[in-house]
Amino acid sequence: MAKTMTKYQLEHFKDKVKRNFNPLIEEQELLIKQFKTEATDKIVSKLAKKMGADKILNALEKAEKELQKAKAQAKTFFHKKAKKDEDGNKNLSYRMREDEGASLKTCREQLREWAETLVDAELRRRPEGKKLKQLEDLKTRAIDTVMEAGTSEELIRQLDATTKKIGIAWVVDTSNIRRLHQN
Repeated sequence: MAKTMTKYQLEHFKDKVKRNFNPLIEEQELLIKQFKTEATDKIVSKLAKKMGADKILNALEKAEKELQKAKAQAKTFFHKKAKKDEDGNKNLSYRMREDEGASLKTCREQLREWAETLVDAELRRRPEGKKLKQLEDLKTRAIDTVMEAGTSEELIRQLDATTKKIGIAWVVDTSNIRRLHQN
């Protein structure tokens, strides 16, 4: 009668699946991230023009420059008035608060977010995106195999067959490794 695996054996196999797949998945994600950054940078201005947001951004940029100039003038004015103490009054305090709402920065961030969404969809259709999806699916399948297997021998056989598809040997043959401390 075949012996069922313990919780610790199952955890070991799940950890080993992660050790084998995570580096490959992370490598693929880095490759995709590089494409994503480049593509997003290129598409933001095109998206802004296509949507008509470029005119709004330009108007906001001009308005924010004027606003910053006016804020600087106001700050200087109030700072000078608060410091005057000629009449024996206590120093006046002032505090300038930042305005909230649509700013050039928030509009640009929103456009970038939309561009990244478009780029993500496009990257999933590229070979790099397809490979990442396959690796993620294979990792999920391997973890499912671990949780559904009856015996460790059966599991090892199934995982070896699964990982061979991506060039990983589940069972590593160590018979050809030379001894480290040869005399």
